[in-house]
Amino acid sequence: MAAPAGQGMLPGATDCGCSSRPPRDRYWETPEQRLVWLSPGLLQQQLMWLFPGVPGSGASFLGSPGSGGSGGKKKLSKAERLRLQKEEEDRRLIEEEEARLRAEQEEAERLEKERIVREERERLEAKDQERRGTELAELHSLEENFLSARQWKADYRAHAKWEHYMQCDGSPDPAVPQEINTFMSLWQENKNEDIEFVIKKGNQVLNLIEKLNFLLLDTPPNELMEKVIIQYQESILELQSLLHQKYNEATEHLLKKASTFTDSDSGNMDVVIKDKNITFCIWGNLKKNPRFKNHMFCDAENGFDLPKTVATSDIAVRILHTHYDHISPLQLIPKLHLKVQAPESKPELTVLYDMKEEKEEEQKSGEDSNLVIEKESDGRKSAISFKDSTKIDPGENEKLEEESEKKSENVSTISGVQVAPLQVATDEKEEEIIGENEVDLHQFTPVGGVYLIDALKLPPQAKQIKGWTMVELLDVGLETYPYPPESEETEDATYPRIGVTLRLLDSVIFFEEPMVARWDSAGKQWRTDGISDIKYKMKEKQISFEMDAFYTITLIQDAHLNMPYQSWELRPNGTDELLFMVVTAFAEVLMQIKGNQCMLSSVIVDGSEQLSHLTGKWTSPIDLIIALKKAGVNIFPSDYSYKYVCVNKKTPLAEVTTYQQMALVASAFAFSWSKWNLASGQDQVVFKVSEHLKTDAVKDEDWSLYMFNGQRAQRLRISETSEAFSEDLAENTEFHSTLYHLIKDFASEEAIEKVKKASCLFIDAISQLLIATRVLTYS
Repeated sequence: MAAPAGQGMLPGATDCGCSSRPPRDRYWETPEQRLVWLSPGLLQQQLMWLFPGVPGSGASFLGSPGSGGSGGKKKLSKAERLRLQKEEEDRRLIEEEEARLRAEQEEAERLEKERIVREERERLEAKDQERRGTELAELHSLEENFLSARQWKADYRAHAKWEHYMQCDGSPDPAVPQEINTFMSLWQENKNEDIEFVIKKGNQVLNLIEKLNFLLLDTPPNELMEKVIIQYQESILELQSLLHQKYNEATEHLLKKASTFTDSDSGNMDVVIKDKNITFCIWGNLKKNPRFKNHMFCDAENGFDLPKTVATSDIAVRILHTHYDHISPLQLIPKLHLKVQAPESKPELTVLYDMKEEKEEEQKSGEDSNLVIEKESDGRKSAISFKDSTKIDPGENEKLEEESEKKSENVSTISGVQVAPLQVATDEKEEEIIGENEVDLHQFTPVGGVYLIDALKLPPQAKQIKGWTMVELLDVGLETYPYPPESEETEDATYPRIGVTLRLLDSVIFFEEPMVARWDSAGKQWRTDGISDIKYKMKEKQISFEMDAFYTITLIQDAHLNMPYQSWELRPNGTDELLFMVVTAFAEVLMQIKGNQCMLSSVIVDGSEQLSHLTGKWTSPIDLIIALKKAGVNIFPSDYSYKYVCVNKKTPLAEVTTYQQMALVASAFAFSWSKWNLASGQDQVVFKVSEHLKTDAVKDEDWSLYMFNGQRAQRLRISETSEAFSEDLAENTEFHSTLYHLIKDFASEEAIEKVKKASCLFIDAISQLLIATRVLTYS
């Protein structure tokens, strides 16, 4: 049925003019026939008018011409659209409810797991507290090894003193002021000694100095009175001064006979004397020929180049190379160090920080013998005291814990031996200001000895007249030749510089180009000004430079080149024998400990072994430390090293206690560094442990990670290859108050028996090297 004309037409609808299509003013009444022939653009406009705000209206509602013609999607009614929207909303609400329930379930499971873990941890902590007294008592029986070692060393010193007295060989006991003063007075009176005798006597003097240094380092601090320290250091300075004086007297005696040591080529004096402790080179300008203004001592490979004005003067040049350093100020005995006291009235072990005078310490210990240490740590005051664990039984453990909580937050056991200086948080004085050209001896250290380069006035030489030998005697001693000349008129004048070439010792290692420093006698310090044009040949071990005057020279190296360490390992290698390896950025140092002796096994630099003169020789730990530092291999931090090295700071309680307890079990267990020690914080140390009863290397799969804070030890679940650090306990493990008892849980009977039978001197030697290297902080 046709619709009336003009009715039902969409606004803007027009007839396209085709005869086969309905008239432009007609439309069909049925829904299926409600179709008006429109252009695509007009159709889109009309659809947007009918369905404003409906997504997909427009050309895309029916399908665009480019995507399939006019047969697009079927139009949805309003009711259908509402129904779809409601279904979508219902589905969203269901999903949200499911997600909420799932999150609640996961949270409940997480809380339940945390509760189980917390309760298990509380159970293990309570179990650890219950047996703490028993474990400390058992540990104390092992720590008696340290006291035994200290007593053995005291007896050894007394025995050595008696043996020296019985020998009656004329050599003095450097610890006795009367003997050392008599020795120096007698030598002072001897005059006109030749250089060979002085060198021989000088070796004896150097031996006395070494003994005094050893006593200062080896004697426990609580046994060294301050007046004794001052006495030893004064004796060292007096011996050094006397030896230098004797070298000058021998030089003067030699120069008076300069004409008897003439060189056949130049006619000038040329003398070279080499010894294990010095290299003595002296040149006398007898001919005053300006062509010979430079000279090289062939036997020593030391040389100089003089200005022409000096080359025509009565002058002698001495290059006295002492292979030791007798110029630098003595290192003060640190005021801040850990030491142990064992009062006679009570069997009590105490560790204290010696920061005041000894009298003040005695007053402090008299006021409260149980509270000996008080230190600042993270803004809180804490005390450290260590009771004799032999008095503890399980029944009294609770009472002990209550007392300990009142006295200290950090309670542990530690050995009764001297502990090397450790940096702790204290009220430090204002730091010393170092000038631009001054050498900071806390950061740098002289290596390879000292070169005394002197210009000396040549004394009158003997002359042969009618069969007589005549010489003019001058009672002025050894005179220095002033250069540049000391005159007010020439104060601002410039003078030619002095060229110097020096051969470095083969017995030392320079890991990088050293600095050249001169001694400023007025300021008592090493300085770098006045020296220029430095050229260093590493392969030839030769250095050349220019000076504006004659100076005493030394070569300076950064004392912390080998810090921090890249890795370390402590591995048993037999009965009372182990290997200790420290790997740095420049070298791999391997040391061996056997009994109370140490030996340098090898120092490998760039794939080749160095310091062959030190390897294979058994000595004490202190002597080995001194020898390595003197050779330029410094892996022993000082009090000030933390200022120049990026350290992995640890609290003294955690660090020192770990070293002590590692030493106690090192006869049967290997220890090594762990990267997680950097992530464990200041109060915890992390390292690898493995039972090791063989002599070969430890396999990677045999290592386990342990964490210790000085009071509680635990085995960690993570491994060295884990992605993140975690303090979670390893499965089937427990807390223990000591490292020994934690290791004991997983150790064989053979290993524990070996630990109990270890020599006290062996344990003490391990402890000394661990504390000296401080591998837990400087790696």
